[in-house]
Amino acid sequence: MAGNSQRRNRRTSNKKGAQVGSGGKRRRGLEGKGPTPPASARKGHVKNRVANAKAKQSAKRPAPRRGGPKGTAELVVGRNPVVEALREGVPATTLYVQQFIDSDERVREALQLAADRGMNLMEAPRPELDRMTNGLNHQGLVAQIPPYDYAHPEDLAAAAFDAGEDPLIVALDGVTDPRNLGAVVRSVSAFGGHGVVVPERRAAGMTAGAWKTSAGAAARTPVARATNLTRTLESYQKAGLTVVGLAADGDTDLQDLEVLDGPVVIVVGSEGKGLSRLVGETCDLRVRIPMPGGAESLNAGVAAGVVLWEAARRRG
Repeated sequence: MAGNSQRRNRRTSNKKGAQVGSGGKRRRGLEGKGPTPPASARKGHVKNRVANAKAKQSAKRPAPRRGGPKGTAELVVGRNPVVEALREGVPATTLYVQQFIDSDERVREALQLAADRGMNLMEAPRPELDRMTNGLNHQGLVAQIPPYDYAHPEDLAAAAFDAGEDPLIVALDGVTDPRNLGAVVRSVSAFGGHGVVVPERRAAGMTAGAWKTSAGAAARTPVARATNLTRTLESYQKAGLTVVGLAADGDTDLQDLEVLDGPVVIVVGSEGKGLSRLVGETCDLRVRIPMPGGAESLNAGVAAGVVLWEAARRRG
């Protein structure tokens, strides 16, 4: 018996591996777990479910100024157009300068503006610039503008709601003059609007001309491009926005339009044809601008500016 006891003791004392114990769990169990997390971080709490729902909804929204159809690259050609574009902040990325160019004041100013903005400066032989511009009279200066990154139409209303504001959006129907688009962008920026929507086809886009007319406002005000304007307006209606169409034969005068202090989309048609049939039928209200002077119509930029001023006045 004694021998057996010694052998058992010997085996027990030489045994390798973990010993029976708490493994530190008891000590950790006595340690504090820190302050109670906020309700929005506690799983199962109502506020946590609300926060998760908001996060999912935000994740579904495209990031601002992304998600819309891309524009196309553009070239600004000629000494005066290039200098004017650079003065007005048109977002050119590369300035092409002809080799052995006869320098004058405009060339020197273009080079200085390009250098100040950190643009790429590329020297190219005249035949190369002729090829790039399809033989236009470039006068040795060509500025390249990258494709405009249009927003998704949903971005505009979402950004306004996220900021705790009622959306104020202008949609253009059949407006083909980029200068009119630039003027509308400028008015939207001036009167606290949240963006402009243009159709993808048969409509003006954000060209150099639109950038110049906006006088820098295009850098602050998003422009969205809609694949189908009617469906976009219907989507805005589902989101709680009132769609107001401007029409010479509208049923309501502008000064009587009480919805301007709420979420609203103002639809402006072309100067000649006005609103298209489908867009006009989609509008919740058709509004006219009283013109005591007897003018038949206003161009899109002026009409949008008048209504935006009235909206800003009502919003106070």
